[in-house]
Amino acid sequence: MSLLRYINTIRYLKPIQVYSRIKRNLYTPKHNLSKPPEIRENKDNWQSPITKPQSLFNQDRFHILNKDILMNNQNVWNSVDLDALTLYNLHYFDDLCAVRAESRSKWHKDLIARWINENQPGQGVGWEPYPMSIRIVNWIKWLLAGNVGCDKMIESLAIQTRFLSNSLEYHLLGNHLLANAKALVFAGLYFQGNEADKWLKKGIDILEKELPEQILDDGGFFELSPMYHAIILEDFLDLINIFNIFGFDDISVKQKLRGVIPGMMNWLEVMIHPDQQISFFNDSAFGIAAELIQLRDYLHYSDIDPLRKPPEDVALYRNSGYICLNRDDLKLLIDVAYIGADYIPGHAHADTLSFELSLHGRRLIVNSGTSLYGDSDERYRQRSTKAHNTVEINGENSSEVWGGFRVARRAVPFDLDVKQTDDHLYVRCSHDGYKRLKGKPIHTREWQVKSHRLLITDMITGRFEKAVGRLYIHPEAAVKMTNSGSGRFLLEGRTYNWCLTGCQVELKESTWHPEFGLSVQNYCIEYTLAGNKSVFELTWN
Repeated sequence: MSLLRYINTIRYLKPIQVYSRIKRNLYTPKHNLSKPPEIRENKDNWQSPITKPQSLFNQDRFHILNKDILMNNQNVWNSVDLDALTLYNLHYFDDLCAVRAESRSKWHKDLIARWINENQPGQGVGWEPYPMSIRIVNWIKWLLAGNVGCDKMIESLAIQTRFLSNSLEYHLLGNHLLANAKALVFAGLYFQGNEADKWLKKGIDILEKELPEQILDDGGFFELSPMYHAIILEDFLDLINIFNIFGFDDISVKQKLRGVIPGMMNWLEVMIHPDQQISFFNDSAFGIAAELIQLRDYLHYSDIDPLRKPPEDVALYRNSGYICLNRDDLKLLIDVAYIGADYIPGHAHADTLSFELSLHGRRLIVNSGTSLYGDSDERYRQRSTKAHNTVEINGENSSEVWGGFRVARRAVPFDLDVKQTDDHLYVRCSHDGYKRLKGKPIHTREWQVKSHRLLITDMITGRFEKAVGRLYIHPEAAVKMTNSGSGRFLLEGRTYNWCLTGCQVELKESTWHPEFGLSVQNYCIEYTLAGNKSVFELTWN
């Protein structure tokens, strides 16, 4: 790794992140095994939260991220044969809040006891702040649902919360710190007394500070991932739920949450496809976050007005950098966004000026999705420009993604122009991500939607050696090339005709990654610009 790339990565960090990283290397929080606080009485009006997919299928068999995991010995909790994300999910205890969880209550009790016995305080993956935060919340949800925990479980909850309170993820910030704060609030409300009040105050203070920064004015979550947006939205609804059950009606952060939730819901409504599933911008995949219909139902029970807007021909989210065009049978989602929050771009992809397209209610052109985390060649490829529906210049990424979760120099979009007439929708935007290259090329893209017609024009100014655009086709669509630059898509009995001019065209096999641990065969139309301009035209009846 070059020194320049490293400098261009760390220069965006906040001072508290640098300080906290140093502190984490020098200081290990001590675990406090003292007696837990008393449990607070509640109003017994706990609203069942969103259910997760079932992940525990026997007393000793999990199915997580499309992998089967046998709990045949205590070393599985920290197995070197499992990737970090799978281990995190193993420690979440999501199955306690899953579909038909009540039928597995005995398994859950045994699993909780096993975790306590096999994960000593402060040791292993399970004591890292993020999985600990998710587990604390899931254990408390399970208890609030009417399950009875043993004394050791209550003791462990207190020990975990104390440990978390001293190991908050200020080195990362973003969604991790929100998860930490949520766990502190849950534990601070579930227990009572001076110690619990300190947890509650610390969690609320974090939320009060982070809400205005992490939730943008247009309702988007600042890490710019539809998947994480849905996760955070569910977190906020969970917080409203637990504030209600313990009678914390006049607390200011509750009102602030109620203030941002409708805008977040509207943002998500726009950023989904007609199949009611999320779009794939940045780290996004199915099966992780709650689905839209679940969030709608949960919002209803939270007594919050969703303020749902009717579909607009043009929905422009200027703060988060996404545009949705709706016309006739088309839904076009466009990424004119910055990389995300400067200091936490770990879930960002080099996808500037990419887009996704649905026609007649079906996905047709899709970004490649996310099937894994970690530091690997495949992780790098899935974050790269070449895995998205945009243009790659000189074999480089528009933003310098590297490692599993790092970004050095970043593309900055500019000169955004959006127009709408009775028969024409138009978006134009440029970005400077390749200006660092010799010749200082600039990529500009135009999208034009007319009656049953979509035109996408790519233009490169400045000198460059090679510019390659890609269009990834949903696996359910058949792709035909009738000659060197045109063809058709066949999807659900409909035919869509396409043509590319100003470029050389190839049809290549590829993969789509709709879930973690899953790769599905699909096709990619790859076009190499012959000059400095190419045009993609799509027509349908």
